[in-house]
Amino acid sequence: MISINKVHHIAIICSDYQKSKTFYTDILGLTIIREIYREERESYKLDLALNGVYIIELFSFINPPQRKSGPEATGLRHLAFEVNDMGQTIDFLSSKNIASEAIRLDPTTNKRFTFIADPDNLPIEFYEK
Repeated sequence: MISINKVHHIAIICSDYQKSKTFYTDILGLTIIREIYREERESYKLDLALNGVYIIELFSFINPPQRKSGPEATGLRHLAFEVNDMGQTIDFLSSKNIASEAIRLDPTTNKRFTFIADPDNLPIEFYEK
């Protein structure tokens, strides 16, 4: 059996690098570890951390193909973040003109959660602690 220690990182390809960089840093509050412009590919690679832990590689590529998205689409379902207060989270997102779905209740844990979309329509879940 393979022995996995943890999730190392999640890679996301965006269509508008500056817009996505702003979303993940200014809206979600992730911090930049390293930003590299790869001239041979005419693309950026941005390494992002949450609470000092490396979690996301944000890539830009020239004309990336569109992918069907949505929390129920085949493939990677969504990226989820734990939050302390769902109301406060939704209020903040709303103040930044980011719409969220109606709050749902997890029938197993009785915890509240909701979804938003990143600039490329990648589903982002917020799950209340």
